[in-house]
This record gives sequence, C-alpha cells and structure tokens, in this order.
Amino acid sequence: MRTLPEILARRPARDSRFLRIEEIDLAFSNGARRTFERLTASGRGAVFIVAMRDRDTVLLVREYCVGLDRYELGVPKGRIDPGETALEAANRELQEEAGFAARKLTSLITLSLLPAYMTHKAEVILAEDLYSQSRPGDEPEGLDVVPWKLSELPALLGRDDVSEGRSIAALYIARDFLAGNFRPRETAC
Repeated sequence: MRTLPEILARRPARDSRFLRIEEIDLAFSNGARRTFERLTASGRGAVFIVAMRDRDTVLLVREYCVGLDRYELGVPKGRIDPGETALEAANRELQEEAGFAARKLTSLITLSLLPAYMTHKAEVILAEDLYSQSRPGDEPEGLDVVPWKLSELPALLGRDDVSEGRSIAALYIARDFLAGNFRPRETAC
C-alpha cells in the first residue's frame, strides 16, 4: 500500500458561485514534489435518482446542459442542500424535475467524476413506489419526462442525446440491484 502524498500547501486559484479551483503542493513518498489543481464543489455533494415507475420502467428527464450546449437525456439529479440528507434531496429533486415523489428510497452507491481533478461526489438513489407530487425547482424551463425500459438500456446508449456517465452508471447499477446482482455499500455523500 502506498503512502499518501503530504500536502505542503493549499491555496485558492479561482472561485465561482458553485466551484472553486485550488492549487495543492504535494510531496510524494519518493521525494517528488508537484503542484496539482483540483476543482472543489461547494456543498455536500449531489444525488442521481433512478426513479422506477414500475419494475422495468425508469423515468428520465431531458434538460439543457450548458457544458455540451445541447439537451441531454438522463436521470433526475441535483445538489444536496444544507440541512438535507441525500434521501431528502433525492425526493425533493424528483418532485422538482419529474413531478413525482417516492415512498421508498434506497441509497445504492456513491460515485465520483474525475477523481484526479475533482472532489465532487454523487450518491445514486433508487426511488420506488412513486406517486404524483410536484414542487417548484430552480430549472429555467420545464423538463420533459421520458419513460424508458431498463431492459432496453443498450438502445438508450445508442442515442446521441445520452452521454452523462454517472447517469448511465446509475441506470446499470439500479438494474443490477433490482435483479439481485448488486448489493449497496455504505455510502456517505
């Protein structure tokens, strides 16, 4: 097992409303020293919700993604607000983005994105026993809700408007969990 590098210094490089870029000076166990940059997210992380309308049908949402300047199809998702648990955030985001709430929420796994450069983590939540319940959110426009069969995930990946890796991973993890082929691990976002 390798020894973690020693953090020699940390300094902010740039901030925005949601993100901060940090420079970190490191000393590795072999004597090498480097300065890395990493993106840190404000807040407690995010949730990705796999909302099951029935045993094989998941509810996806289509929303504008400024990073790619196009509409993408994926699972409902959002930040965990101060004072919320991941399960509370998942139920809130589901109501805001898809117009449903869940009576049963299961935390499956915590995923990261670019762990070499980012601190951001997102908890994958399975939402079952849905009922109609909406609340206003922070989206600038209404989102399209698109039902999709989990049994047809390969066809979903063939679409040009599906590329968000954590949404794709969340769908496959939920499918495997529902089939009894995946056990949730302890997660903390």
